[in-house]
Amino acid sequence: MKNIGFIGAGNMGTAIIKALTGSRFNIYAFDPDISKTSKLDVTVCKNSTELAENCEIVFLAVKPQVFDSVLKEIAGSVTENTVLVSIAAGIDSKYIRERTRPNAKVILAMPNTPLLLGKGAVALAKSDSVTAEEFAVIDKIFSYCGITGTLPEDKMKHIIAINGSSPAFIYLFAKGFTDYAKENGIDEGTAMRLFCQTLTGSASMLTDSGYSIDSLIEMVSSPGGTTLAGLKKFYDANLTETVRSACEACTERAFELGGKF
Repeated sequence: MKNIGFIGAGNMGTAIIKALTGSRFNIYAFDPDISKTSKLDVTVCKNSTELAENCEIVFLAVKPQVFDSVLKEIAGSVTENTVLVSIAAGIDSKYIRERTRPNAKVILAMPNTPLLLGKGAVALAKSDSVTAEEFAVIDKIFSYCGITGTLPEDKMKHIIAINGSSPAFIYLFAKGFTDYAKENGIDEGTAMRLFCQTLTGSASMLTDSGYSIDSLIEMVSSPGGTTLAGLKKFYDANLTETVRSACEACTERAFELGGKF
């Protein structure tokens, strides 16, 4: 039975821990805020070093701003068999290896907040030193929280916009529709329920219908109808270019963060 440790018990770390409750793993956790770990079914460690000494797999579930100090604390406890899993945006394996071991086993993960409901989408990449078996364990852990996708490490900063930040963009899109509903005297709860089911159904059409995106748009767009009238406004505002610009801004910031800390 493997010992898995979580340095950081914020929203993401806690969500993964809860998903693992009752699994075949021994779970350890450390967070400076003891109130976060005291509520979890884990072995609570007094510091990061103690956790790293006891765990074969260590999740680095802390913000990029404190990454450097955490890595310095655990560097002496990281062995050639320790698997380090980072969920911090912008941090790459080179950064982690430079502060722990030159050949450290590193897996990068980019989860998103739907993981809190077990409906996350997690992008994963591994360093060459990670074995297929070790990677499969991490992939399995994240599968308890949703779905996973594997990428080359050099694409992990680009994927942030696609699954990491995109929930916020979708929420903003939803706000536009629900605000319009309220302005026209429609109950906000009813509008939200209908719109969210539409999001869910549309996502299923994208993944399960077999139709292309363009075909799906055409299926909703009757000639001379209401959908085309609305779509014209999106086309006039160049919505897809705005989305592309937002994605590029996310990626640029990820590279900035990677070089800052």
